[in-house]
Amino acid sequence: MAVKGIGQVDKKYDGSNLRIGILHARWNKKIIDSLVSGAIQKLIELGVKESNIIIESVPGSFELPFGSKLFFEKQQKKQQPLDAIIPIGVLIKGSTMHFEYICESTTQQLMKLNFDLNIPVIFGVLTCLTEEQAEARAGLIEGKMHNHGEDWGAAAVEMATKFGV
Repeated sequence: MAVKGIGQVDKKYDGSNLRIGILHARWNKKIIDSLVSGAIQKLIELGVKESNIIIESVPGSFELPFGSKLFFEKQQKKQQPLDAIIPIGVLIKGSTMHFEYICESTTQQLMKLNFDLNIPVIFGVLTCLTEEQAEARAGLIEGKMHNHGEDWGAAAVEMATKFGV
């Protein structure tokens, strides 16, 4: 596989046999909805059947790590295992240290889940200084940035097909 540039791989991955879970926070609904839509769009583009994209929600980004673990276990009990999970959240800095604590703990625990669950857990949490930055990264401000949800969908398919366990 020839690498074209940073972040661009010369291969299209086939997600037709994958079951992908998306677990999203409910805070910052407009931004979250756009990110989830971007992830779904990319998953479908890469062959994941719409019926194999399972979506659940949790109150906020802090709940994503534990929610992802429970989501994974729920699907296992139903004998419908997931091949990857995309936890999606948005954290926007305020005037207190709350942002730093939530960012750090959420990031660490989501990373740990990759090893605990033995499936790819894609880091789909925007950590932004302003709401405008978050909207740009969700593709809501034309010409500013693209929808990062699409990147997360692509990463889930690549990781699950390349290293599926």
